[in-house]
Amino acid sequence: MTEIRDLLSYKLHRVANLLSRGAELRYRRECGVSLWEWRTIALLGAVREPLSLNHLAHAAGIHKSQMSRVVSGLTKRRIVLREAQPGDGRGVRLTLSKVGRRIYQSLIRAAAERDVMVRNCLSEKEAKVLEQALSKIASEAGALIQIEKMMK
Repeated sequence: MTEIRDLLSYKLHRVANLLSRGAELRYRRECGVSLWEWRTIALLGAVREPLSLNHLAHAAGIHKSQMSRVVSGLTKRRIVLREAQPGDGRGVRLTLSKVGRRIYQSLIRAAAERDVMVRNCLSEKEAKVLEQALSKIASEAGALIQIEKMMK
């Protein structure tokens, strides 16, 4: 009989959680940000144009209300700038402040260092196989989502 620990989704989730917990400890220590704050800063730092709250929440894979709370905290700390969307008083455009850009640079450097350290446990061949396998799994998972949507 299959147990939860045998499921691929459980194994991937467990590894992702371990990586996230380790990252959050470092990001809190070095930059004073939580994991969701780091992800928000990283998403805003990776683009040239301001993002809407909806776009940012979608990109992060979290609900708009949760992203709103994260952004509010970052705005209070002057890491994120919020301005009204032209032509829509309710919409907002979000960008990093100068302080936010400096934090982004520190965080992305730390993330890249952690990524190299984790990948170093794999041989070159293992790393290539992992990349190919993750791509295949993501593709299949996306196809399964589409099937489920059609089953409604």
